Amino acid sequence: MRTDFKHDIVTAPIFARATPTRFLRDFKGTVTIDRENGARTIPGDKAGGIKPKVIPGRTSNPLKIVFIARTETSSPERSASACGKIARALTGRGHRLLILERNQKQKHESPMPSQTVFYSSVKELKDRFASAIRNADLVMLSSNVAEGAVIGDWVTHIAQGTTAFYDLDTPVTLGKLERGESEHLSRSLIQRYQLYLSFTGGPLLELIGRYYGAPMVRPLYGSVDTSVYYPEKTRLKWDLGYAGNADENQLPGIDELLLEPARRWTGGHFVIAGQGFLQTLDWPDNVKRVADVVADQERTFYNAQRFTLNVTGAEMIEAGFSPSLHIFEAAACGTPIISDYWEDLETFFAPDEEILFARSAEEALYYLRGIGEEERIRIGDNARHRILAEHSAEQRALELENYALEAIAKV
Repeated sequence: MRTDFKHDIVTAPIFARATPTRFLRDFKGTVTIDRENGARTIPGDKAGGIKPKVIPGRTSNPLKIVFIARTETSSPERSASACGKIARALTGRGHRLLILERNQKQKHESPMPSQTVFYSSVKELKDRFASAIRNADLVMLSSNVAEGAVIGDWVTHIAQGTTAFYDLDTPVTLGKLERGESEHLSRSLIQRYQLYLSFTGGPLLELIGRYYGAPMVRPLYGSVDTSVYYPEKTRLKWDLGYAGNADENQLPGIDELLLEPARRWTGGHFVIAGQGFLQTLDWPDNVKRVADVVADQERTFYNAQRFTLNVTGAEMIEAGFSPSLHIFEAAACGTPIISDYWEDLETFFAPDEEILFARSAEEALYYLRGIGEEERIRIGDNARHRILAEHSAEQRALELENYALEAIAKV
């Protein structure tokens, strides 16, 4: 067992209904589509064309960090992959990282961060890792950890450094908290964490600070590994695709912005990847259904689409500032995104320049049939520039490092 803390180890539903919301707040022509020759390779960071935002070199002040989280990319929870990406980027910056993960007794299809150590119970966690947690500069617990409230209560009592909670689904977490159902948090525990990191930004941050009493609240959005998601030359198979499981809040948007355009444009090619989609009698023949795309095939899936669709659930629109990981991944591949409209998404991507908003099947069809290839590629390139500048895993690690140092300075 290798770890930077080896001397410390003994071997062996709707948000709007649940929280105080008063704190929140025709065709102009068609274009010819060349499916065989339309694919291209956007100059990427690997090819030496588009350059990512310059991230400062390895830190000169490495921190001892204990990260209690689920990080395996084979997990059905995409948030787990978000944790893994940040963990690897933190290590790349030179921090001494120990990842403690509950053994879920499942096959790990993707490589785990080398600093990962598994525990089987809360008792084992306490028995083996108390010293490491006590002596760390930062102990961060994510919201996808089983028995998180019990672990958080223990961590905030014994840690001598800064403690942080990373909420990967803030609207859901706070909704459960209001209903007394949360296994991750309590009001008193929120107040004991010195740093509350949220996958969702915007007004929710003020809510967590003012209403729940968190001492310091900062956004830590999802990110993308740009060494995994990038443009590649492949045949364009679909005009519009969607990746994600069915949700009752998203189905109307999927029907309006993908299925209805497919009904009207029988010559188009569409694809939906995910679970839970019921094939009705009016399911268009030109919409292919596939199971979940495995992680190592997602880049190929996005690159085979002329456009990709984003549909946001009502509760996430209400909470705001919650871009999905699918958006970042597709954009990193240079695939232009057509999205249902919600105002806060404009803070992540510029309308018409980096993302296309559609409020109806007519608007979606105009984009699909009316935008020329050169313009389509330009929009995809612009979105990729934004990803490289602001939403890479390395950028998130730097943000987390700065938040941690800010919190440590306050202790």
